[in-house]
Amino acid sequence: MFDTQTKKIMLLGSGELGKETIIEAQRLGVETIAVDRYENAPAMQVAHRSYVVDMLDGEELRRVIESEKPDLVVPEIEAIATEILVELEKEGFRIVPTANAVNLTMDREGIRRLASEELGLPTAKYEFADTLYELRNAVLKIGTPCVIKPIMSSSGKGQTVCRSIEDVECSWNEAMAGGRGKKARMIVEEFIHFDSEITLLTVRSASGTTFCAPIGHVQKDGDYIESWQPHDMSEEQILEAQEIAKKITDALGGYGVFGVELFLSSTGVYFSEVSPRPHDTGMVTMVTQDLSEFALHVRAILGYHIPDIQLLSPGASHTIKAKKESKTYHITGIAESLSIPHTQVRVFGKPDTKVGRRMAVALSNGVTVNEARERAEVAASKMKITYEE
Repeated sequence: MFDTQTKKIMLLGSGELGKETIIEAQRLGVETIAVDRYENAPAMQVAHRSYVVDMLDGEELRRVIESEKPDLVVPEIEAIATEILVELEKEGFRIVPTANAVNLTMDREGIRRLASEELGLPTAKYEFADTLYELRNAVLKIGTPCVIKPIMSSSGKGQTVCRSIEDVECSWNEAMAGGRGKKARMIVEEFIHFDSEITLLTVRSASGTTFCAPIGHVQKDGDYIESWQPHDMSEEQILEAQEIAKKITDALGGYGVFGVELFLSSTGVYFSEVSPRPHDTGMVTMVTQDLSEFALHVRAILGYHIPDIQLLSPGASHTIKAKKESKTYHITGIAESLSIPHTQVRVFGKPDTKVGRRMAVALSNGVTVNEARERAEVAASKMKITYEE
């Protein structure tokens, strides 16, 4: 356990999730450093210090970590030169949750092979491809419809549903455009006819493994639009989901919050992906739980006990996204949004907009999940992004 009055953490990636993590760390007296590839990222606005670094450049990343000597290095995004983190961990730096976990989960191949081939978890059938020719063969083997994704991307970028062999080239182009890093490799997945998909926030701490109530969510183009907690599941489904989540997070190791994504179908619960950090759909926990996913993450990585996680109320989140690219923008309608009962908003403060970029989120409580979802949707609809050319 750390004496937080003398410790500092460095966040690699400084978006809206990192901003909330920094705030929670500062509440416990921790010195904070935010790093990202662009200036004035959300977490930089609240951190004690910040750096603009190409995090795919291993030497540049090593230089900033060695200069600050943080007690904890906390990756918040996938696009990082993880081989340097592995080296630094061997040299004594602490990587959250572990360098191996970050390395395995930064691309879909490592984590899928671990889950399916080593742990025997139920997953969709899959193939990998490095070329358009290999992709065609993989689609023929898996069958259509199927899902094609770059092995490394974020927020669903580059993901498509391939419905026929004629769509393969289009899916290849989308994956190439949406992937991050220098790899052209992609994964082809069997299309699972699922009833719903959930995020099961799984917390590994000094108290052992604990779980938040399941979070349901709606995605569009691979990126989440709304989420709610709790998602309606049978006791059998919950136990099955928790068993899968514990197996994968035990294999990854370390302390912190893991966002385990699962499909619920008539034939059972299927593992999809895992992120070794707070999850975007988990922003809803800021209005549903006594401890948000960000508070849980910080407590866990600092070595504190988390004896219990309490769900206080059903709740929902609904995102506000940009529709065009602009260096100058304004978000209006906040007052109207906050006139909705039991509603909060978070404006992320990103320096510019891009098509589809999340700029804010509305968060609402309700007596029921449906009431919370309706409130959050209305609250989000009140907020508009205006652009200056």
